[in-house]
Amino acid sequence: MISKRNIIILIFGITVGVMLSLGHGVLADRSESQPSLSLPLTELRTFSEVFGKIKSDYVKEVDDKKLLDGAIRGMLADLDPHSAYMDADAFKELQVGTTGEFGGLGIEVGMEDGFVKVIAPIDDTPAQKAGIQAGDLIIRLDSSPVKGMTLGEAVKVMRGKPGTDITLTIVREGEEKPLTITITRAIIKVKSIKSRMLEDGFGYVRITQFQARSGKDLIKALTKLNKESGGQLKGLVLDLRNNPGGVLNAAVDVADAFLEKGTIVYTEGRIKNSKMRFNASSGDHLKGAPMVVLINSGSASASEIVAGALQDHKRAVIVGQPSFGKGSVQTILPMQGGTALKLTTALYYTPSGRSIQAEGIVPDIELESVKLAKMEHGLKMLKEADLAGHLENGNGHRKKPAVNSKKRKDEKPLAETDYPLFEALNLLKGLYILRDYNK
Repeated sequence: MISKRNIIILIFGITVGVMLSLGHGVLADRSESQPSLSLPLTELRTFSEVFGKIKSDYVKEVDDKKLLDGAIRGMLADLDPHSAYMDADAFKELQVGTTGEFGGLGIEVGMEDGFVKVIAPIDDTPAQKAGIQAGDLIIRLDSSPVKGMTLGEAVKVMRGKPGTDITLTIVREGEEKPLTITITRAIIKVKSIKSRMLEDGFGYVRITQFQARSGKDLIKALTKLNKESGGQLKGLVLDLRNNPGGVLNAAVDVADAFLEKGTIVYTEGRIKNSKMRFNASSGDHLKGAPMVVLINSGSASASEIVAGALQDHKRAVIVGQPSFGKGSVQTILPMQGGTALKLTTALYYTPSGRSIQAEGIVPDIELESVKLAKMEHGLKMLKEADLAGHLENGNGHRKKPAVNSKKRKDEKPLAETDYPLFEALNLLKGLYILRDYNK
């Protein structure tokens, strides 16, 4: 059993070098006993023959290193979408992505059918502001087709000097024709935790991505919200929509902030180091106040760990759309010459033993992706008090509830700007009232 205090960081982010988080000490123990491996001599002989034929008969002379690198990439690419071979440049790009600041667009991407698929746009980045959405398929980068590029090559094109433009051609579900969107690159600085009060006593925390400090920053945000609410929140909405993941120990820290005990997540794989279990330590920073967790199809990996743990422990109601379904663990294995392998080494499981690989977390309450618009010329329904000569009730004149002074006059209602959050807040209020009734 491994406690929260003794976590080895593993890679749980979506496949790309745009914003992956690299843990220290994520190395396979090559000294541990491995299953005996017999060499497939027939297949190796075929490989050798093919290599020789290319060297002797191909229309142009091909460098040995290029052929061998291509063979390695093909071997890993055929395993799963998240295993990959990184040359020295790609490995450096991965490490750059862990600093939390780089020049680019601000999207988490993977590969699907040879195209770049948007897992999620990152909050407050050029990509999000330009209207890029989770699920978009990028088919062209400027005038270059994506088909035939590796994910690393595509990411390298999308990154660049801040202030320069790139035009993405995307295919979006529901659109008849491809869309072209021009985005100006910028320095991407990702703030992991955002928080605010929704209404008196009801707080809101959004986690954009799981970084090394996410757990500590979450506790700071909860402390601030508790103070603003007079000492203790009545309830909290935790927003994990379009959160593509991050490092495992950050997900464990976040889930642990709301759990008193029990398993948070465990992993299973073939090698000894891939089998781990992470448990909660005592101390719920909400002191049992009700929670609602928002997820959608852009919630992946570490987000699914948190949602799955809180769902299995019945600590929160999960609301939204089914999550992405990435339930695999990638370990970075540095190799000679500055290269590295990103290899899938385990699957993770929720406390009840669910593997969500390729399935995702199914919300307790599923919401359609809709927007509400205010009717401009609607008729106000009459009430008894509006009728001439209505009887008084004898209760005296009660003051109407005061309008929240913090809300600007030109600010749109929450139902119009963020319908899922509006529904989550209503549910949270109901849970709080129900808890009071049951005391």
